[in-house]
Order: sequence, then structure tokens, then C-alpha cells
Amino acid sequence: MKILFAKRLGIFMIGLLLILAGCQTSGSSKGESNKTATSSSAGEENSSNTQEQTSEFHDHDHDHSHSHSHAHDEETEKIHEGYFKNSQVKDRSLSDWEGDWQSVYPYLQDGTLDEVFSYKSKHEGDKTAEEYKEYYKKGYKTDVDRIVIQKDTVSFFKNGKEYSGKYTYDGYEILTYDAGNRGVRYIFKLAKKAEGLPQYIQFSDHSIYPTKASHYHLYWGEDREALLDEVKNWPTYYPSEMDGHDIAHDMMAH
Repeated sequence: MKILFAKRLGIFMIGLLLILAGCQTSGSSKGESNKTATSSSAGEENSSNTQEQTSEFHDHDHDHSHSHSHAHDEETEKIHEGYFKNSQVKDRSLSDWEGDWQSVYPYLQDGTLDEVFSYKSKHEGDKTAEEYKEYYKKGYKTDVDRIVIQKDTVSFFKNGKEYSGKYTYDGYEILTYDAGNRGVRYIFKLAKKAEGLPQYIQFSDHSIYPTKASHYHLYWGEDREALLDEVKNWPTYYPSEMDGHDIAHDMMAH
């Protein structure tokens, strides 16, 4: 009887131990699963936060860049219109105007620029298209149809002949116009007297610090000071590879 009781007690104890062991194993597995899921979720959350921060920084950089660009464009536009501080004006080298340039005067003569004068008449309104054409006819008039600038050498092409000489920088002059706006003339002097070449050339391209010119007005003559008073005739030059249609549209864009 005692033996039977002992066997039953032993079986009962073994069964109890097996049940307890099974419960402990199941609890441990569930705990690790939750921990892994929590860790993965936390990782996704951190990743999401990082993505949002990156996106915010990206947007901030974009906005900052856009604002800076917009401010720079406004400043450049004011300078081109002739409103700037003396401290903004910097010396420039002849390399800013290096290239092969053509006069726009022939395009005025053949009617290619008529659309420019019509555009100005409609959008600026202080002159008729014909009046604008007469004004620019005096401004653009020249017999120098091409200019080539390489390093310190300037070549004038006039009546089928080429005249070349070396020019050295002779400073700049800030001019105030009747309208109240201002301009800068960058002046270069002929290094050695040469046939068919002016003693002085003066560039005006609406910029006031080193930058590559897209077009320019050029004044030339023998008297540096007297040349500064010239405001009615300003031969204008664009890159020789541009055709008249491209030049006209560039003028209207500005």
C-alpha cells in the first residue's frame, strides 16, 4: 500500500515538474518575441525620425538656397539697372571680354531688331517703335563690325581690314546719368601706338565686378576724359556665333 502510494506520488511530482517546465519555456519565448518586435519598432521609429530630419534639413537648405538665389538675382538686377554702392565696384581684366564679337548695328539696319523696338514700345511705352529704332540707330551706329579679344590683344575689323594691338588696364570710372542711375566704364589704354587703333577703349556691360560678359557697349577714342562724356553713341557687341533672332530675344529678355 505504501509502495503504491509512493509510486503515485512520484508520478504526480514528475508530471507537476513537466507542467512547470513547459510554462516557463513558453513565457521566455513570448518575452523575447515582444522584445525583438519592440526593438524593431523602435528602429523603424528612429529611422522615420531621421528621415523626417533629413527631409526638414533638405527643405531648409532648398529654401535657404532659393532665398539666397532670389536675393542675389535682385541685387544683380539692381546693379544692372545702375543702382549700387561704390564699395561694390571691383577692378576687372580684359579676359572678361575675351572672345569673338559682332556688332548688332547690321541687324538694326536689316530689320531683324524691329521686334525689339515693338516690344519696348508696348512694355515701356515712352516711345513709339519707330522712335525707339531711331534712338538705337544712333546708339548702335559703327563701322567696326567685328571685334576679337585674346588675352591682352584687341583686334578691330573695319571695312574688311584688321587692326590689332595690345591694351593695358587703366582703371575704371563711375558715371552718374541724368536719370539718377549710374554706370561703370572699364578703361584700357593702347600699349604701343598702332595704325587704325584708338588710344583708349572703354567697356560698359552693366556689371561692376569680375564676370564674363554676355554682351557689351564699347566706347573708343583718343581722349580718355572726353570719351567719358559720350552717352549717345554706344556700339554694342554680342558673341559672333549668335544670329540676329537670338540677339533680339536676348534683348527682350533684359
